[in-house]
Amino acid sequence: MNLTALRTYCLSFPGVTEEVRWRQDRYFLVASEPFCITDSDTDGGASFKVLEGEFEEIITRDGIIPAPYLDREHWVYVLDFSRMDDSQWMHYLQQSYELVKAKLS
Repeated sequence: MNLTALRTYCLSFPGVTEEVRWRQDRYFLVASEPFCITDSDTDGGASFKVLEGEFEEIITRDGIIPAPYLDREHWVYVLDFSRMDDSQWMHYLQQSYELVKAKLS
């Protein structure tokens, strides 16, 4: 996975929009609610929401930490794209999208 592939995949979900905020943070949103955040200027990594029951386990993996300011909502930050393979990225991005979408009124 890289930024281009992540962007293409996130935008393939129904109703998703994209915004750049704070000059470089790229937000992927469903009904104005973010489900993935990444840096527009680097091919670093991304933050996304995980299931509450997965949170403690996933942050024990090398290169995955609680997302700053969003960890209480069970968001993680994957430090760079190489920390997971494409199928894992696709799983977690789809799951994050579904978790956020399910909370919409």
